[in-house]
Amino acid sequence: MSAEAQAGAPADVRLDGRVAIVTGSGRSLGRAYALALAAAGAAVVVNDVDPATAADTVASITEAGGRAVAVVAPVGPASTADKLVEAAMTQFGRLDILVANAGVLRDRVLWKMGDDDFDAVVDTHLRGTFTCGRAAAIAMREQGEGGRIIVIGSPAGQFGSFGQTNYAAVKAGLVAMARTWSLELARAGITANAVIPTALSPMTATIPAYTQVYEDYVAGGEIPTEFRRDHALGTPDDVAPLIVWLASERAADVTGQAIGIGGDRVTLYSHPSALRTVDHDGGWSAEGIDAAWHSELAELAQPSGPTKRH
Repeated sequence: MSAEAQAGAPADVRLDGRVAIVTGSGRSLGRAYALALAAAGAAVVVNDVDPATAADTVASITEAGGRAVAVVAPVGPASTADKLVEAAMTQFGRLDILVANAGVLRDRVLWKMGDDDFDAVVDTHLRGTFTCGRAAAIAMREQGEGGRIIVIGSPAGQFGSFGQTNYAAVKAGLVAMARTWSLELARAGITANAVIPTALSPMTATIPAYTQVYEDYVAGGEIPTEFRRDHALGTPDDVAPLIVWLASERAADVTGQAIGIGGDRVTLYSHPSALRTVDHDGGWSAEGIDAAWHSELAELAQPSGPTKRH
């Protein structure tokens, strides 16, 4: 979007009187989301497994005049989800926004990935988002004033990612989860969307192509324009405005979407759709499928992995 278009955009994205839960908000992206929501007027329940980082995020919010409280607990178990919702209700009297951000990495190629590697990622990302989403939906429905559920996906879930069977699977699952919730919660006025961030973080630093860029950024350097544009790679603060917008009244009619943001780029991802169908009376033989593939379908086959989009 041009600077002129942004200048003419509505500015009604305040969140005064709203209450948000942000999981995994002690550092990096989650911290940026919590600070941005608080700056827009929301009270925030900060969550992390590290008491020090959770306390630091809370302090940053309160010192700036905002309201925040910390819940130190691992995301995944239903008991943690219940604690988060209880903190929102007892400390601030309501719940309007859930940002399900907490996650871990356990990268291994398929033949080296252990059960524990797989389970740790599934438990935090997928189960954790499910339990928190369920608890938040119950509270929001009882409250009867709508709400916002924002799950955090990844390009790995959109395209696949070498060495990340577990992470790619859960991130793809989260997008499907948000689309399902958008259907189930529509009558209650609760939206559900997936944000696909691309930002420098300890996670992206593990990608060889971005390691040096991350190290330069941590050392105080600027992110090169080619990375901000061509790779849609920026800072956690570059992602946070999308979280605020989706939480606001301006996005009350936006639900079931997967929206990417990073650096200088916003991306709207498509829903899966059929590229072409081919019918054959009486069903198919293997030979018939082979003929149909090579004559009609092969030219539409999509590449494995990400493709460059502008």
